[in-house]
Amino acid sequence: MVPSIFYRSNTARCLPIVLATLFFAGCGTQAPDQTAPHMQGKAEADSGYYLSQMQQASDDSKTNWQLLAIRALLKEGKTNEAVTLFNQLPEALDNHQRNEQALLGAEAKLAQRDYPAATALLNNIKPGDLEQPQQARYWHAVIVASEGRPSLSLLRALIAEEPLVTGADKQKNIDTTWQTLSQMTPEQANALVINADENTLQGWLDLQRVWFDNRNDPELMKAAIRDWQTRYPNNPGAKLLPTPLTNVQKFQPASANKIALLLPLNGQAAVFGRTIQQGFEAAKNAGTSPVTPVSVPATATTTAETGTAAQPVQAPDAVASPSQAAVNDLTNEPETPDAQPEQPATPAAAPTPTAAAPANPDAELKVYDTSSQPLAQVLNQAQQDGASIVIGPLLKNSVEELLKSNTPLNVLALNQPENVESRANICYFALSPEDEARDAANHIWQEGKRAPLLLVPRSALGSRVSSAFAAEWSKLGGGIVLEQKFGSTAELKMGINSGSGIALTGSPVSASLPQQESVTIGGLTIPAPPTDAQITAGSGKVDAAYIVATQEEVALIKPMIAMRAGSQSGASLYASSRSAQGGAGADFRLEMEGMQFSDIPMLTGANPALQQQALAAVNNDYSLARLYAMGVDAWSLANNFSQMRQVPGFHLAGNTGELTATQDCVINRKLTWLRYQQGQIVPAN
Repeated sequence: MVPSIFYRSNTARCLPIVLATLFFAGCGTQAPDQTAPHMQGKAEADSGYYLSQMQQASDDSKTNWQLLAIRALLKEGKTNEAVTLFNQLPEALDNHQRNEQALLGAEAKLAQRDYPAATALLNNIKPGDLEQPQQARYWHAVIVASEGRPSLSLLRALIAEEPLVTGADKQKNIDTTWQTLSQMTPEQANALVINADENTLQGWLDLQRVWFDNRNDPELMKAAIRDWQTRYPNNPGAKLLPTPLTNVQKFQPASANKIALLLPLNGQAAVFGRTIQQGFEAAKNAGTSPVTPVSVPATATTTAETGTAAQPVQAPDAVASPSQAAVNDLTNEPETPDAQPEQPATPAAAPTPTAAAPANPDAELKVYDTSSQPLAQVLNQAQQDGASIVIGPLLKNSVEELLKSNTPLNVLALNQPENVESRANICYFALSPEDEARDAANHIWQEGKRAPLLLVPRSALGSRVSSAFAAEWSKLGGGIVLEQKFGSTAELKMGINSGSGIALTGSPVSASLPQQESVTIGGLTIPAPPTDAQITAGSGKVDAAYIVATQEEVALIKPMIAMRAGSQSGASLYASSRSAQGGAGADFRLEMEGMQFSDIPMLTGANPALQQQALAAVNNDYSLARLYAMGVDAWSLANNFSQMRQVPGFHLAGNTGELTATQDCVINRKLTWLRYQQGQIVPAN
């Protein structure tokens, strides 16, 4: 009995110990934190899943689910909900959670497009303290916060991000690195001070030099890229070439031996089409063909190889005086006629070499009238005729039709649609007011001005100029742009007579305002309240005024500014080429003292022989002379079509500007800037 009792007694005594052991063993083998795979990965689940898990969690994982939900909401574009949930995070966080909180805070600011605030938050984060997936997000946030502005810090961020990404993200990283480099001038790149151990960055900078030195010769570029890959075999760009440079390796020159020139030869736009045709043919034949003025009587006829009978050329005055017509617009919008201008004194601009394609009188040229039949039929006819390249059409609506036609022909359109479509066989070359406004924004920014005012006509033209200027200003890093619209010449004269003048104030251009999210409640969208920037816009002192006006209008506007602001207002005045229409005598030049204005190189002394030829062809009409120069440049661009489409960094010293091509093959023009000084016209710089 005793042993038996002893056994039972020991068993009873051991039972609590066994139970306790099992209990603690269970604690030690508790299911792992289910948030870990999500926190370490890309948070692939949607916000609804993470919010549900957060509501169900009752342990420390609840905060992790909350952080994941914020991340998913930002990814889904639900910024307001993400910020609300972010503000509800508990104060007690471990180091990993605190790092995630800091990263999410910066990502939320990026989603709100508050790039300065995002940059400030990112500067407080040490990338070395982050896990590898977080590091990839950190460097991506730094890249986004840069807004694409080329800088040494952006290049370093891209290089740091590259080993952390894979697949399509890696190619995107390589392409963005190259895009950043290609936006820098050689002088800017050479001015970068890098560390001795930054071998990857050094390789990228060397590739930029290789590209710049060989960009106008695709064959030399191919060989130079191969040599660079041999010298920098470990550079990410050598292993995975940027897409634009890959295209260089596939370069095939396009033929310009059989050209179809698509222009309006009848109707309101005929004068524009005829002028471009003259410039194009003069360049093709090296200027050997006789020059006859475009301004012919309404009863005269001019023949062109269009496949149809010759049609009468409408006199330009039937549209509006070409000197004041919106020839840069080419949307058939008539404007107020004005007197025929006289040729002004030749500006004292230093001539710069102007490139052009070699003349080729043997190239076959056929001109098609786009005003006589639908564009689709014209394109089909050009294709049947064996055209190797199409130049045109000219009018905006015709370019829209071109995109709908899906033609397989290579096309250099002489205008561009409101929304440019990137097509492998289409380039866009336009003398548009938007193009000129973007050039003005860059020029004014480079002069150190930061508070611009736009003085533009109260018309669609004025609105387009304001939007283009403000959009470019924002890309450069500028803030709010103000605009003030003026009416007719008669209204301006009334302002002169009343002594009211023009104050250097205005309203914010919507394109320059920070974009805030609207809120939708019950199907009703409520616009976001105005930001502090919008409320205070215009309270700062304007330091630059860009004036888009005719010569007669600017002759009234400048003294009206002085009348109101005084001659010591401190604001620099800039004008578009619209004011440079000829007939500017000594009195006008003295009145414009100090004002800068832009114009095409041909009219500022870069090509005196062509200037004389063009003005003789158009009876000294400066607006038409610019279109004549456009025709000349169109010949050069046609002969470099493949380079424009396939070789990054294409550049041509043209007669209408320093010509470069974007990734979508939109031809940008950098104009020449001049200044009125003591009755003379001199280079602005």
